[in-house]
Amino acid sequence: MKRLFLVLILSLLATAPAGAADLPTAKPEQVGLSSERLDRMTQALRADVERGRIPGAVVLVARKGRVAYLQPVGFRDKTASTPMTADAIFRIASMTKPIVTVAALSLYEEGRLLLSDPVSKYIPAFKNQTVGLERAPAEREMTIQDLMRHTSGLTYGNRGTTEIYKMYPESSNVSSLTLTMDEFIERLSKAPLLYQPGTRWEYSLSTDVLGRVVEIVAGKPLAEVLAERVYRPLKMTDTTFLVAADKRARLAQPLARHPDTGAEDKLADPTVPRKFDCGGGCAVSTAGDYARFAQMLLNRGVLDGARVLAPKTVELMTADHLGPISRGTGASAWPGYTWGLGLAVRQDKGIAPIPGSAGDYYWPGAFATYWWADPKEEMVVVSMMQSPLGRHYQQIVRTLVYQAIAE
Repeated sequence: MKRLFLVLILSLLATAPAGAADLPTAKPEQVGLSSERLDRMTQALRADVERGRIPGAVVLVARKGRVAYLQPVGFRDKTASTPMTADAIFRIASMTKPIVTVAALSLYEEGRLLLSDPVSKYIPAFKNQTVGLERAPAEREMTIQDLMRHTSGLTYGNRGTTEIYKMYPESSNVSSLTLTMDEFIERLSKAPLLYQPGTRWEYSLSTDVLGRVVEIVAGKPLAEVLAERVYRPLKMTDTTFLVAADKRARLAQPLARHPDTGAEDKLADPTVPRKFDCGGGCAVSTAGDYARFAQMLLNRGVLDGARVLAPKTVELMTADHLGPISRGTGASAWPGYTWGLGLAVRQDKGIAPIPGSAGDYYWPGAFATYWWADPKEEMVVVSMMQSPLGRHYQQIVRTLVYQAIAE
């Protein structure tokens, strides 16, 4: 049975398309990786599929601009016994955030917005905000930079249990199914800020607000802006907010129940139109598409001759934007990482319980999608699955990728 399963997976890897515009490929040894050691990752993920821990996964490893490992494992839909394929489409949740940030930075490069601009310049509802349950006046307005680095004072409704959290939407992924953008912004603007703007890092709905700013500045829906400024230049043909009818069969599904608690594990259906394009967590993508986005950043803003950002803008995006600013409740980034613009950035080799290099940057999605770029190792990795166990698999994939570096 195991031998048959192995043959099936290998045949899928050989025949499944990874996207309309794939990165160049190489054998692992050609880019300083060990085939034998990369196989440890395949075996580890396959074992967890067989144990019922995950339905399946797709992992892509590119080094020196070439894909050396692209492995689908398990099932795209376990309930239907549909095997995983390299071109499977995944709900990427907060991996949407770096994409929206790049689109905003492209407008910044045109002089159409400044990072120091108050958000109220574009959305007047955010003028004269208050802080805390006592409704103290905000000492300064939140800025575009605050939205990008999550120091706006906003939060998520599911990050705490006190009264102030109850005033916030749980997530835009849920809210966009029932609220219009105007209703969503009105609810956010009326809620008190958790902290004074610019004083603490708090993971939040800030990127959803940034997405609205992008719409206002560009004068068109967020989906159109992302397509024009990111997806089409990078040939990301499967990345969008709404899965088209002819691609629905490729959508990856979670296990029916949480592998630990037995609770039903049901995700929002990206084939159903939302009431607004939520920039904080509603996109779908493939491993191949997202690898092109990550490789563009690793290449300092350009891929295959298409320049999305200037090199200095990518440097700005991946720099430390927190400095002495402390983290708020339930910090999401691993220890040893600071926050840049739209992503987390590693400050040194130590502190973090995961391998990497100083200067590597990443961000995951809530449903166990994950990517990072390591400039020192000239490496991009994208890991895609639909599971509630994402933080665990961030560690597994990181460890098994870095142990495969041979030179």
